[in-house]
Amino acid sequence: MFTCRLPWWRSSATCKPWQSGHVLPCLWETCQPPSRKGIHMTAGQGQQVGMQEKQVLEDLEMPLARRGAETLFQEQPQTGNQYLEDALLRSYLKTHLPPKVLEEVNQDLERFGNLLLTKIKPLGWECELNPPVFRQYDAWGQRVDHIVTCSAWRRMKEIAAEEGLIAEAYERKYSSWSRLHQAVKLYLFSSSSGGFNCPLAMTDGAAKVIESLGIPGSLKNAFDHLTSRDPKKFWTSGQWMTERRGGSDVANGTETVARKQPDGTYRLYGFKWFTSAADSDVTLTLARVADAEGQVKQGSSGLSLFFLKVRDEEGKLNSIQVQRLKDKLGTRQMATAELWLNGAKAELISAEGRGVASISNMLNITRIHNVIGAVASMRRMISLSREYARRRVAFGKLLKDHPLHMQTIARMEVQTRGAFLLLMEIVRLLGLVETNMASEQDQLLLRLLVPVAKLYTGKQASAVVVEAMESFGGQGYMEDTGLPVIVRDTLVLSIWEGTTNILSLDVLRSLTKSQGQVMAVFFSTVQKKLELASSTAKLERAVKQTRDAISSLVQFMQAAGSKGAVTVELAARDFSYALARIYAGALLVEHAARPDASSTDIAAARRWCNQELCPVAAELENSSYEAEEALLDSALVYEGSPASSSRL
Repeated sequence: MFTCRLPWWRSSATCKPWQSGHVLPCLWETCQPPSRKGIHMTAGQGQQVGMQEKQVLEDLEMPLARRGAETLFQEQPQTGNQYLEDALLRSYLKTHLPPKVLEEVNQDLERFGNLLLTKIKPLGWECELNPPVFRQYDAWGQRVDHIVTCSAWRRMKEIAAEEGLIAEAYERKYSSWSRLHQAVKLYLFSSSSGGFNCPLAMTDGAAKVIESLGIPGSLKNAFDHLTSRDPKKFWTSGQWMTERRGGSDVANGTETVARKQPDGTYRLYGFKWFTSAADSDVTLTLARVADAEGQVKQGSSGLSLFFLKVRDEEGKLNSIQVQRLKDKLGTRQMATAELWLNGAKAELISAEGRGVASISNMLNITRIHNVIGAVASMRRMISLSREYARRRVAFGKLLKDHPLHMQTIARMEVQTRGAFLLLMEIVRLLGLVETNMASEQDQLLLRLLVPVAKLYTGKQASAVVVEAMESFGGQGYMEDTGLPVIVRDTLVLSIWEGTTNILSLDVLRSLTKSQGQVMAVFFSTVQKKLELASSTAKLERAVKQTRDAISSLVQFMQAAGSKGAVTVELAARDFSYALARIYAGALLVEHAARPDASSTDIAAARRWCNQELCPVAAELENSSYEAEEALLDSALVYEGSPASSSRL
């Protein structure tokens, strides 16, 4: 993207015709090679270049020997208050929040934006530079299994409490809008949090589970700690579900056994393969209750949900041994560990055998947090990229004056806008559900959109942050810029809380469980949003494209109904993508139809709807979902591999 770090005149690829036959001469003749003495600039362009860029141009006049000894200098992109610089966020809040709520929330978010810039962002970088360390033994050979975290990580926990990043959603000061207020703060916090957004997701999930159980007396103290604004009282929670035999497949992968004690508590025995935020205060976990003969029931109906404290009153581990910390690609700021439960004392909090059903509330919350992280990472990278484009000079002009460069950033912006509005929609619906203001249709829609949003934004974020990293050229690949950190931490978002395929199958389950009612709600909701824009001439084509996509989706569903289970499963991912694109398109159109909508709002809606909104219909026409295609998929994957014939 026009960000070559080498002297431009030394590049062998500098704007010259193709060697074989001068292919596309008109295109290449418009490119003028830079002068060896510097960079040729037209009269108007010189005024566009800032003082730092002028210095760069002067540096290019240095003798080659001296230039080679100079340190590469590029002006660092600087962003300001994230809230004030996020026009889409502010316009959304202005459109949807009641005036009094908007006034108070606006003041809080502006203040929080300043805190992020001055205090939280530096702490986040310190967390990256000082990852947790596992100290298994003390100086005298005594096993201590101590996970040492840095002071910045501990300060993040205090700030999370002070800012009410969990409490806000449960105090419900603004009724149904409190959940949205919390989500927006987490969205602003996420990319500067030094990985602390992950333990907050699990803490929120644990609080939601306890609340859904009616906050029983034995858990009242825990709930108060999880939702406290007092840094000295605030607890974070883990979510210990993954074991050696399975990740998402908890029904068949959970081996941990719970043995009931005379006092009514339980002791847990098992091995947890992947426990994020292992330094948390408490956790929720699944286990199988052993009967009097020591036997356990297999499958999901044998799983129960337990609450346990990680340490006892003296600060000693609760019959837990830390085997090791995980060596991860990203989220290195956070301690993720393998743990042995050697009789850990726990409390059964679900009905016996109802553990999977009881964690559904937790999964909804943590998946929404995953969406928050995905949208936040996209927004952060684009903000940095556009600022860099205002400062970086390449081929005689700022990057922002190169049309192709700006087209690429604009495409990322459109993706981010669609993802953002999808996030706001599910958070709005969650707020209605939590305050008993949701209709049956709202509840069905939320059940469908949470897995759809999680799976789609996880993939979006990975693509956008990698593209944005490229916009910095070689600088984007340098660790000390902080850009690779964002990329690494984003890549996990398509894996956490269920991979894309797992969630695609969950989308199908939501259709089956509702006997198709959820799709009727989906279609009617989309049509209502499109009707709001039917009188806006500039959105006419976008509305038609979305309606055409709905028709194609209906046709697919009718055709798929006569096919077998294999066809439906093969289509699950593309079907989920279609739901995400159509619904996000409707949200963008709705936002662009506001009386005070900007030209940018309209352009984003139109560009989003220009893509293939219903990929599942196109693939059905290509017979991509036939059972024979599944056999060919296996053949393509395993051809030439050892024992390929036996695998097929």
